[in-house]
Amino acid sequence: MIKPAISCPYCGTKYLTFQPNCSNCGASLPLPDQASAFDAGTPPPAPPRDISDSYIWRLMQQDGWAIAALVFALLGIIFAPLGIILTVAIITAFVGIPFALLGVLFLAAGIAILVWRYQTAQMVVKVLRNGQAARATIADVHQNYSVQINGRSPWIIQYQFAVEGQNYGGSVSTLDAPDERLAKGNSAWVLYLPGAPQTSSLYPHP
Repeated sequence: MIKPAISCPYCGTKYLTFQPNCSNCGASLPLPDQASAFDAGTPPPAPPRDISDSYIWRLMQQDGWAIAALVFALLGIIFAPLGIILTVAIITAFVGIPFALLGVLFLAAGIAILVWRYQTAQMVVKVLRNGQAARATIADVHQNYSVQINGRSPWIIQYQFAVEGQNYGGSVSTLDAPDERLAKGNSAWVLYLPGAPQTSSLYPHP
């Protein structure tokens, strides 16, 4: 009995048995039970793309780290002045100093994480504007139930793609439930920075 052929979703080369990478183009081949049910669709437009700077804030609003950092910063703003007041004006340094130190620690941690996540969002916007396009395969889709943002757990979408025969991977996070287009095993488009394919993002960003 002849086994069904496995096709490379990128160049169309066919194989009778599974292998991790296409010998013709170097792309990752989907597992036999994960063949793409959906095509990646129309390729992204050529760079530079019209991505507004305000998109950074949209990414921040769906970023669990950024939201947690904002909570820490707000706690710091509350605890630090309260500790100073307790130390100087009302009770004793024994009570006030720990409050003040805790507030400063929360505030410093919150600001540091916010800066980090803002820079990460900036990089995503840079990729969406100027990145080169490549075909990718959705490797996994799952919800991170350990994090709650406004009562919702973020979805993590992991993907794999190849550039010049080298395999790369990445992931994006979103609070919106992915549609069928982003189901595991499907084909999708990614954008990556020229010269730095390890910096990438799905296009369109979920």
